[in-house]
Amino acid sequence: MRIAIIGGGIVGLTTALSLCRVGLRATVYEAVAAPAPLGVGINLLPHAVRELTELGLLEKLLSAGVSAQQLVYRMADGREVWREPRGTAAGYAWPQVSIHRGQLQMLLLDEVMADLGEGAMRFGHVLQSLSAGPTGVALHFTDRRSGAALPVEHADVVIGADGIHSAVRRHFYPDEGRPRWNGISLFRGVTRLPAGAVGAVTHWAGHSKQKFVGYPIHVDEASGEILFNWICDLPTGAPGSTPREDWNRRADAAGLIERYRDWRWPDIDVPAIIRAAGDILEFPMVDRDPLPQWTFSRITLAGDAAHPMYPIGSNGATQGIIDARALAYFLATEPTATSGLAKYEEERRPRTTEIVLGNRAHGPDRVLEVAHERAALRHTTLSDVFPLEERAAIALNYKRLAGFDPAELAASRSYTPES
Repeated sequence: MRIAIIGGGIVGLTTALSLCRVGLRATVYEAVAAPAPLGVGINLLPHAVRELTELGLLEKLLSAGVSAQQLVYRMADGREVWREPRGTAAGYAWPQVSIHRGQLQMLLLDEVMADLGEGAMRFGHVLQSLSAGPTGVALHFTDRRSGAALPVEHADVVIGADGIHSAVRRHFYPDEGRPRWNGISLFRGVTRLPAGAVGAVTHWAGHSKQKFVGYPIHVDEASGEILFNWICDLPTGAPGSTPREDWNRRADAAGLIERYRDWRWPDIDVPAIIRAAGDILEFPMVDRDPLPQWTFSRITLAGDAAHPMYPIGSNGATQGIIDARALAYFLATEPTATSGLAKYEEERRPRTTEIVLGNRAHGPDRVLEVAHERAALRHTTLSDVFPLEERAAIALNYKRLAGFDPAELAASRSYTPES
């Protein structure tokens, strides 16, 4: 079976590796001419780490990242809204791993190269069009550097893992237009902190109109120096307007420091973290409406090409990794490729649709919204207006929605086919 994966990011590479583990070889076509460890931090929830563990990558993940132990939600004035253990500290069989996105991508790329050889990766291939026939799919690419047409490639199965601006998705939904923007921009940076400055804790503070999220993504074994990933969410436009989609747009630290000047708590000093950062990048918070169909005979979508979502609840990369594993499982266990792709969509599309819509309603960050609505005045006692049981229910309901309720995850089947 000839399998073509469009997109060599986290989802495309995890798909290639997962297919290899079940005896299916894929070729990955990536538009970037030369890979580089770009980006900032991400969280991989236990159900994604389970999948990477079954690929034999847990030790490498933990070496490159940090095993998160706790999550703390607080209001901007420091009042604690919710605290819970995470990963193995919460009793999961698999950790929650905070890691630099670029480092994870390079780790996966190294694994693909080792298992499949350099011929499995075709860099500088920009997909222009595809055409499906009764016996396969023809893929038309141009060279990233020269713009010249490349030889036509042929595949029995095509997996579009080419992100929020997916060319494969656009082939089936040509009138969809730009992603939806909620008017919020994410200002993202990475700061080096001295050894012991913070623990393995994810900090979430504020509310939807002004938020701070921060967590360590690497600890140097020799010096103990901490690489601390952080995000500031602020409104910069009207909801529904056209965002600035320059993913390398640099932001000014001074304005952020002023906006967050009083955001200091015993364990986190937000202005100091921003001041000590390197480059600060601005990204629009965008998603797309859920699709009625991902799979068209021999062609399907995965990751952000299928279900781009607001970065709330740490589910973007997590759900894409699960897509990759489900794809490989069903292609390996169903009698035909088309039935395998159909089973994959049947399993994955309903759940990811719910998460996209749930994230639009603030997902687990709903605890911060309710706290802000009911207890904006500093003298209000939070427990009087927002009972702890209600906060716990918000946290648990999101875990169930996203598929990492501890009991559900423990009982769920593996995507590693039985021998």
